[in-house]
Amino acid sequence: MDLTMLISISLGGVALGWIVRWFYAKTQSSSSEQKALRQKENWLSDAKNAKKKLLLEAQNQIMEDRRVFDKEIRNLRSEMQKYEKRIQQKEDNLERKVSEFEKRQSVLHRREKDCVNKEKQLAEKNQVWLEELERISGLTAEEAKKLIMQTLEDEARHDAQSLLNKIEQEANSTAEQKARSIIIATIQRLATDVTAEMTVTSVSLPNDEMKGKIIGREGRNIRALETLTGVDIIIDDTPEEVVISCFDPIRKHIAKTALEWLILDGRIHPTRIEEIVQKVAQEMNQVIFEEGEKVLFDLGIHGMHTEGIRSLGRLHFRTSYGQNVLAHSKEVAVIAGMIASEVGADVAIAKRGALLHDIGKGMDTDREGGHAEIGGELVRRLGEDPRVVNAVAAHHDDEEIISPEGVIVQIADAISASRPGARRESLDHHIKRLENLEKIAKGFEGVDKVFAIQAGRELRIMVNNLRVNDDQAKQLAKNIVKDVEDQLKYPGRIRVTIIRETRVVEYAR
Repeated sequence: MDLTMLISISLGGVALGWIVRWFYAKTQSSSSEQKALRQKENWLSDAKNAKKKLLLEAQNQIMEDRRVFDKEIRNLRSEMQKYEKRIQQKEDNLERKVSEFEKRQSVLHRREKDCVNKEKQLAEKNQVWLEELERISGLTAEEAKKLIMQTLEDEARHDAQSLLNKIEQEANSTAEQKARSIIIATIQRLATDVTAEMTVTSVSLPNDEMKGKIIGREGRNIRALETLTGVDIIIDDTPEEVVISCFDPIRKHIAKTALEWLILDGRIHPTRIEEIVQKVAQEMNQVIFEEGEKVLFDLGIHGMHTEGIRSLGRLHFRTSYGQNVLAHSKEVAVIAGMIASEVGADVAIAKRGALLHDIGKGMDTDREGGHAEIGGELVRRLGEDPRVVNAVAAHHDDEEIISPEGVIVQIADAISASRPGARRESLDHHIKRLENLEKIAKGFEGVDKVFAIQAGRELRIMVNNLRVNDDQAKQLAKNIVKDVEDQLKYPGRIRVTIIRETRVVEYAR
């Protein structure tokens, strides 16, 4: 074969292969298109079926919702019909009531007119009757009204006073009897001696030459003694006597004792004076502590702070109205313990509060405030029970009492202070208090004479029997008592007695 034939055969084979391949590809493409068409038809069929199913379900749901809605509409219509029926009934009732109201209003108008006419007739008749009564009685209407009001007022006061007396008697029938029995039992059991020591302020000398020794060269001895003890020593023309003056009774006692020792020793010079004063001061501190311990031992009270014991011991050298304060505190503690045991209160708290109630009087302090306030702060600082602190701080009503034991301390303090002979006061103060008592009573209307008797513990008042009746006398006594309590300060209590009497005197000749 030649080359041309080979090339032709090769080209023919290539062409034939390309044709076969093209035919095969076309056959494959046609098969894929048919398969895609079938798939498309299947999908369309499934979509149509799903659409039909969804439409069917939607129609069913719409039908169900419509059925429920129709049912609710029917129910609402039924309720509306019921409401309309009720409203119609209420409208009918309202119209009926309005009609009845109009009828009653018409009747009331007629009755009102009748009442007005009758009122006019009664007023005319009343005026005629009043004029006739005034003519018969000889009194005007205003005078008769005042007479009736006065009579009613007197009757009301009499009834009120009778009721008040009855209530007071019922209250006092048990309370006063119980209080008396407690106080009497306390007083009968009390066996404490009450001392009324007065601080001695003078020192006796063996001779007048001793005055010169006490003064010393250029007054150095007396200046040293006054400086070390804090007192004033007065040396005058009084024979064989030296006067010691000081506000503090403890310093006064130290100076008195030191001077007595110096007189006995005979060696009087600044160095010796300093030694004696220091020794006496040390012994005085020991005495103060022992006095505090002694009263605590006698009362059976334990656990007291050292500062509290010393403050109690200082009370041994303090007096109030001539009454020794430590003895008074001990007596108050005994009374408070007895009362507490009788009424069922805490005996230990009552005794402790009563013993410490005047502890503020024995404190060396320059701060302002009463002894109750100062003492309350001290016992609070010492860690005492809050009830004890309150009893000390409130025993003169400086603050509110919070416990029964505080009330008991107040009562025991008043009993101890008001017992006859327990305290003394100056004559001028005593006379002034009596004058003030009588002055208060004389300031009331209807009082004729006033007498303050029994050292001012009773006030007897003579009243005019024509201006003060029995009921008014009772009220007068209460008013006087109130003014005495508001205007005066006094220990114990004051009895007010109103005397009203009618005396008729005739002589047979």
